[in-house]
Amino acid sequence: MPTADTVPSALDLERHRPHLMKFARLQLRDESAAEDAVQETLLAALQGRERFAGQSSVRTWLIGILKHKIIDHIRRRSREQLLEPLADELDPDGPRAYFQEDGHFLEPPQQWQDPDQALQQHRFFEALERCLEALPKNSARVFTMREVMGMETGEICKEVGITPTNCWVLLHRARVSLRACLEKNWFSGGAPTIG
Repeated sequence: MPTADTVPSALDLERHRPHLMKFARLQLRDESAAEDAVQETLLAALQGRERFAGQSSVRTWLIGILKHKIIDHIRRRSREQLLEPLADELDPDGPRAYFQEDGHFLEPPQQWQDPDQALQQHRFFEALERCLEALPKNSARVFTMREVMGMETGEICKEVGITPTNCWVLLHRARVSLRACLEKNWFSGGAPTIG
């Protein structure tokens, strides 16, 4: 049962808007749609704030609501328009440039000195975010649904309207592109670009 101490005020909810906008922009790639999703999230949270039990942080609770609003938006959008063809996502030879004929890496991935420390650094997250923003829209959407939102392949395929094979291809391409972008622009310095 929520107490007066756990019920967030409208001001408490509003201060999370920048973080929610960043999350929504990354997933939706559309400023207007991201603003709508965040607005719907804050409205739903405000209307249901008495149900907030305080078992998680307010931000975690809001992100949970936002994920549902983003999925609703993707459902509406997928009914309205077809996704771009997969062939346009990336140059098909791009990911192959990292592998030998037998599937092994041409050059092994660079060793991270201390992954825990790197992940905690604010600049790493900024570089990762810029690399995600540089991905093609469909690859970024599928990658974020899988790796950030934790959705299963079947759910993603249903929401986006693709086959499991297409989903796996998009995830593979996104991972290879992110690896290349981070190696080029984080581990060796520079401004993130993919390609």
